[in-house]
Amino acid sequence: MNEHRGSCHCGQVQLLLRDTPLEVAECNCSICRRTAGLWHYCAPDAVTVAGEGAAYQQGDRALDLWHCPTCGCTTHWTPTDPAYQRMGVNLRMFDPALWSALPRRLIDGARF
Repeated sequence: MNEHRGSCHCGQVQLLLRDTPLEVAECNCSICRRTAGLWHYCAPDAVTVAGEGAAYQQGDRALDLWHCPTCGCTTHWTPTDPAYQRMGVNLRMFDPALWSALPRRLIDGARF
């Protein structure tokens, strides 16, 4: 099992990813464009988040977008519906060696 550790800039929010991403998703919706997120989508049980973050809900309120209240880094998103078994982890919180060479899947979220 490959484990990857990442964190926000100040280290208050720690991420442990228990799988190795095969691609990275880049969305152009209004929030992703502004946060510059590069997303790895996975099941919530594939990630451990430690530390206290703050959530922001936008638009249709389907997602909680989490960020560090100290340094402001957007770390991940979780669904507001607990039955939805997918979340997004911002790979920019990890060493670029993990994600820089991965293929990017562009998501046209601005059109929705």
